[in-house]
Amino acid sequence: MAAIFIAFFGTIIAVNLTMAMFASGTFGGTVVDNSYVASQKFNGWLEQARQGETLGWDVSYDRHDGELMLSVLSEGGDAIGGLNIRGSKRHPVGVADPHPVVFTEVAPGRYAGMVGSGRWQVRLAMTRGDAERRIQIDLP
Repeated sequence: MAAIFIAFFGTIIAVNLTMAMFASGTFGGTVVDNSYVASQKFNGWLEQARQGETLGWDVSYDRHDGELMLSVLSEGGDAIGGLNIRGSKRHPVGVADPHPVVFTEVAPGRYAGMVGSGRWQVRLAMTRGDAERRIQIDLP
């Protein structure tokens, strides 16, 4: 009877410890390092987002063979070329540092960057002159 109890509770404890190890190793438990500082900057981030949306840049994307293709059009449907696009990718859940993604213009208003396969959050900062638009794309 003692062996059955030890095997039963030993299995439960081993499974719980294993799950706790995996959980703490893949998610650090924080979204921002300092929530107070992030709360002080939040209204500024919202204002930047509003200013970026007033530019009227319509961004669409598709992904083929690990390459992310962006199409950037004006409100009138004209291609917007000459953008400087800085990007980074990170896994949706995890503590790993983001990886930079380099985008190049392959046609007027079409930009390509290699993100690879898998689930990613891609954050983009598109600039031309003083105009800047920031977006995040969640890739399945």
